[in-house]
Amino acid sequence: MPDIWKLKDKSFNKFIVNDDIQAKISELAVRINTDLKGKQPIFIVVLNGAFIFASDLLKKVTIDCEIAFVKLSSYKGTQSSGVVQQIIGLDLDIKGRTIVIIEDIVDTGLTLVGFRETLNEMEPDKVMIATCLLKPVAFGDKFPIDYHCFSIPNEFVVGYGLDYDGLGRNSSDIYKIVEG
Repeated sequence: MPDIWKLKDKSFNKFIVNDDIQAKISELAVRINTDLKGKQPIFIVVLNGAFIFASDLLKKVTIDCEIAFVKLSSYKGTQSSGVVQQIIGLDLDIKGRTIVIIEDIVDTGLTLVGFRETLNEMEPDKVMIATCLLKPVAFGDKFPIDYHCFSIPNEFVVGYGLDYDGLGRNSSDIYKIVEG
């Protein structure tokens, strides 16, 4: 991919290259394998954005686990809509289980807060979060994020599963928006 990428009416600069992403994912997998050894967690992948990160991460997770998918959304364009939609829901019994939600990015946390509440009503033993990107300024300290690869500024990013109005997910690198 180029250093500058034009999607629709926006331009994006290369921000995090795939080699760096893969190195952080390897570190994260080692931590997860150690922390959750013997727990048989259920990894719940939030679609669409987390599919690439989840695929790369879960190939390196060596503990016994289950994998499930949900589709949640709160974005339109470059802004959160303020409303979380559960498009595809969870159909597993998670009572008493260790759950790891896999996200592409934790931004304001709106999607995650709502989904965690839904999961907690299902009485899991523990709900943990693993994300590729964390925007600490936007997220604040709503609750702990157990695993993340990168902390980034509060800027809009695309690539590596993240999109701008459906485009840009297919880049192996992450790009940030050029304001101007």
